[in-house]
Amino acid sequence: MTQILIPLKQHVGAPCKGIVKAGDHVDRGQLIAEPNGLGANIHASFSGNVVDVNGENIVLVIDEEQDFSTYVPIPEVESHAKAIESAGIVGAGGAGFPTFLKLACEIPEGLFIANGAECEALLAHNVKQMSEHIDQLIRGMKYCMEMTKAPKGVIAVKGKHRLLVTRLLKAVSEDATLDVYQLPDIYPAGDERMIVREVMDVVLEPGQLPTEVGAVIDNVETIKRIAEAIEDRKPFIDKDVTVSGRVKQKETVFVDVPIGTPVKTLINNVGGYVEPHGEIVIGGPMTGRSGDEMTPITKTSGGVLVAMPFPQESRKVGLLICECGGSAERMTEIANNMGAEVVAAERCKRMVEVNGRYRCALPGICPGQAATVMSLKKQGAEVVMTGSCSD
Repeated sequence: MTQILIPLKQHVGAPCKGIVKAGDHVDRGQLIAEPNGLGANIHASFSGNVVDVNGENIVLVIDEEQDFSTYVPIPEVESHAKAIESAGIVGAGGAGFPTFLKLACEIPEGLFIANGAECEALLAHNVKQMSEHIDQLIRGMKYCMEMTKAPKGVIAVKGKHRLLVTRLLKAVSEDATLDVYQLPDIYPAGDERMIVREVMDVVLEPGQLPTEVGAVIDNVETIKRIAEAIEDRKPFIDKDVTVSGRVKQKETVFVDVPIGTPVKTLINNVGGYVEPHGEIVIGGPMTGRSGDEMTPITKTSGGVLVAMPFPQESRKVGLLICECGGSAERMTEIANNMGAEVVAAERCKRMVEVNGRYRCALPGICPGQAATVMSLKKQGAEVVMTGSCSD
């Protein structure tokens, strides 16, 4: 008897409200939760019996036999936008913003950008998706361009993927509305503001949205799910995931992992751990969060990375916080797991406050941090921990 969790919060906004109850049998693809304000529909990714619905999860005991080639299709709807909304599609790159809302704008003189940067180390599923399904990527972009009235579309991908870039250029060579932009191999190349700066030569102010300068940006897996919803009436029930780190088969891409799958299943499928191993990170190494073997895959899970055991550190730690890397909470967690005491924290001098949130003024262009480090030292820090810094 296998039990899995379907989280009710897989998106920006409040957790969804379950519309099933304990004792119900659900089929793969069946709608099981609806938004409670800002959010996105959630569908069953396995068939099985509901055993609990609480504030965080719908708990299923799944059927012994599963057919992942089938699903309950979303209803026939009158528009592509409604199909995307019905399918529960959110930003699969990690942001989790409801996609139908992002596409609910018109940029008749603007640009739709497919974000294929995959900027965090070790992750490889976006590159695999683009390499193997270029036609689907282009069809998905065309749907998005049609919905936003964007006259031109650009695929943004790191230039280091030379074979992929060559194939993409060939695929769009006879379409005057499409182009390929080669991003530099730096972090965070996938940040929306950095992509706008690179592709459009426009510097967005902190807090300014891409739509304000005529751009809409979606991750390439999000575009895959858009195409599936429109063409196959498939809800967002599967996720592409990279598994890497201290595992026996490194940098393995799993395509269409049913949402709710425990990460231990994926680790087992790559041969298990390389010992010694440390924590399991869900997401990328820079912005991922700590998980465990039973953490379920969600719509925004991009990676399952098994780390080395934490080194032990007895010196006092100062945190250098930036928007592009680990949060203060995440770095404090890491420091504590190392046995260290956090005695000070300072923000990168590039960060500015916008509407109660600190944002980076120029993502990907890190300033010198000498003054910040000296401040941390004066507060008693003997070593500095930073989430991301090129200086």
